[in-house]
Amino acid sequence: MYKTAWNRSLTRGQELSNTALAAVRAPVEHGFAHLKNWRVLGKVRTDPAWATHLVRTLLVLTNREVTR
Repeated sequence: MYKTAWNRSLTRGQELSNTALAAVRAPVEHGFAHLKNWRVLGKVRTDPAWATHLVRTLLVLTNREVTR
């Protein structure tokens, strides 16, 4: 991700690169934001394999809910 300095602006290529990166990051960040709504994740104190399965399941449910 390119940032502007106080004395110069971004080139067109840098702006396009930032836009492309933002387009890839947005769905992932939205997915994490939706997962935070599932309170059960704050109480998970179990085997990591089961927790991974739980997160994947919740992500599928969240995606179904969001795309309705």
